[in-house]
Amino acid sequence: MADVVLDRVEKRFGDVLAVAGIDLTIRDQEFLVLVGPSGCGKTTTLRMIAGLEEVTNGDIRIGGRSVTHLPPRGRDIAMVFQSYALYPHMTVARNMSFSLKLRRTPRAEIDRRVKEVAGILGLTEQLNRKPRQLSGGQRQRVAVGAALCRQAGVLLFDEPLSNLDAKLRVHMRTELKRLHLAIRSTMVYVTHDQVEAMTMGDRIVIMNGGVICQVGTPLEIYDKPASRFVAGFIGSPPMNFFEGEIAADEAGAAVLLGGGLQLPLPRPDLAERAGRKVWLGIRPEHISLTQAGRMTSEVSLHRVFRTAKVPSVIEVVEPLGHRVILTARSAAGPFQMETEIHAGVHGGERVELWFDMNRAYLFDRDTEAAI
Repeated sequence: MADVVLDRVEKRFGDVLAVAGIDLTIRDQEFLVLVGPSGCGKTTTLRMIAGLEEVTNGDIRIGGRSVTHLPPRGRDIAMVFQSYALYPHMTVARNMSFSLKLRRTPRAEIDRRVKEVAGILGLTEQLNRKPRQLSGGQRQRVAVGAALCRQAGVLLFDEPLSNLDAKLRVHMRTELKRLHLAIRSTMVYVTHDQVEAMTMGDRIVIMNGGVICQVGTPLEIYDKPASRFVAGFIGSPPMNFFEGEIAADEAGAAVLLGGGLQLPLPRPDLAERAGRKVWLGIRPEHISLTQAGRMTSEVSLHRVFRTAKVPSVIEVVEPLGHRVILTARSAAGPFQMETEIHAGVHGGERVELWFDMNRAYLFDRDTEAAI
């Protein structure tokens, strides 16, 4: 078993609290991604698991054994760094086997592991080459191969794809996910890229300011964000936010008032919270052009789908191939939406847009927690 448990783990650098007493369990054979903005504590957390940073308070256990005070070599971990960390004068085979030689592993076992890992990573033809003769993607696979040859229970990745170009990053995301399915090691992966987190992780840990904001599967976090920060961090383009106040209309139904707009809310219980100041969140894909027309009647559209018509002005049009991102402005403020590339919308055009209020989110104005 190679589960990893962080029990009230804290890290201070002088007076700066980098990691604020977090609790986290990483399951055996799980691919877990730590994601958040720069300075949120994700890399410090990874380095504490690896033993590269001392823990100020708390306990770290791997496979049920406390490793808090053990050096890195005693923790049954292997780490892949952002900079590859390859020896330029050594061949691919020697780079992959170097740690095994330091541990005095028998030569036959070293050769077996290197050949096996090279086959998994598609590096068999490159074993006698040196790093300068390889592409960026191949060098990254060599760094991963060196970690795999260790046969450690836990593999740690510190933003390993950030030095690659966009196309190669997409390819390497797929390769790392396929690798995890093949070897079923416990993997902990750090990134600031929420797209990487969503596409790779079995579960995602969202961090900010040294604390864990939410833990869940990509779909759970996308559909049920626990706070405004999580909602705005996950999703590309990001979620739109508007200030408003909960109220009840003449029929007693819950509505949101803001910017001169009155938007219907899908939950009847919200009418009891009239006067509460909130943030309304809605994702770009839940806003559509009126000409998309989901129903033949505005009345039936409003009642069945709880959509709201919002007069807007298109400010910027950004084509993305099959889709286009529109930046628009309404009485409630600016926002972004997605639509078909052939919608024929132009900058400066006045349009009426539909907000799908069934897919809207509410966050308390003071605490920013989901309501």
